[in-house]
Amino acid sequence: EVQLVESGGGLVQPGGSLTLSCAASGFTFRDQDMSWIRQFPDKGIEWVSGIRRDSAESYYAYLVKGRFTISRDDDKNTVYLQMNRLKTEDSAVYYCALGYGVHAIRKGQGTQVTVSS
Repeated sequence: EVQLVESGGGLVQPGGSLTLSCAASGFTFRDQDMSWIRQFPDKGIEWVSGIRRDSAESYYAYLVKGRFTISRDDDKNTVYLQMNRLKTEDSAVYYCALGYGVHAIRKGQGTQVTVSS
């Protein structure tokens, strides 16, 4: 069974940092492109970042480029999202997902990120 377990969210002040982790199991992680997708309170969805299975290519949404960094550890079956200089508009539920793109498949419960003073 495919499982994706996100962690690392929380409450942080504007300008702060968080690192999200996603522990994957039930499939051959190193063969899979992975993404982070966020869902805003109004239920809007945004593809935040993606990383190819060989890490040769990555994607960042315009609003997070230069602030967020995606990485993966194939030995630990884990994908990360380092988020720096967080803004209130980054507040959302963050999901990791199978695939590369806005239609990447979410399987987990997500982790809440709230940026507020």
